[in-house]
Amino acid sequence: MATGVEATQGLEAVVLAAGSGRRFGGGKLLAPWGEGLLLHAALAAAFAAPVRGVTVVTGADEAAVAAAARGFDPRVRIVHAEGHAEGMGASLRAAIASLPPDTEGAMVFLGDMPRVPHGVLQPLARALATAPAAAPVFAGRRGNPVALSRSLFPDLLDLSGDQGARAVLDALGPRLTLIEASDDGVLFDVDRPEDLAPA
Repeated sequence: MATGVEATQGLEAVVLAAGSGRRFGGGKLLAPWGEGLLLHAALAAAFAAPVRGVTVVTGADEAAVAAAARGFDPRVRIVHAEGHAEGMGASLRAAIASLPPDTEGAMVFLGDMPRVPHGVLQPLARALATAPAAAPVFAGRRGNPVALSRSLFPDLLDLSGDQGARAVLDALGPRLTLIEASDDGVLFDVDRPEDLAPA
């Protein structure tokens, strides 16, 4: 959906935005970041990816998060994770289950990661041509967003608890393609109010 970026065939972006932000004190995704909101920075990365659509998964603060997402770009799809209190597994299940039936892969973004370097997005998407999944790395540490092929969707639909895609990726071993990122934005997330200082 990004201007000047050709969408990879059948690739969708998902932004997980269902958490309650307990360590932050609540309302984390609606906190100010730069000239907008924390969620807006994550959405900017999702819309910069070579995808044909962007889906935001809501949970806690459902109405406010949905409104903030639509305020950023009205083209966004909103999906509510009914079992969001269970953890990230429920959000991912809701996201994958909601995607169009002809979806070939998904790029999964986290709503509290506002500094994803956009230069890593195209290589992640391209990697799915030859690998079941791809993830960015910086200083030897694996980060987000991740790109997941359709072949992994059944595993993602089986996730439970606060388990994200990490276990699915770990099980791939050398079949997981790693993409070097230009900075630590693939690792940086906002957990507490003091983390907003870099904005």
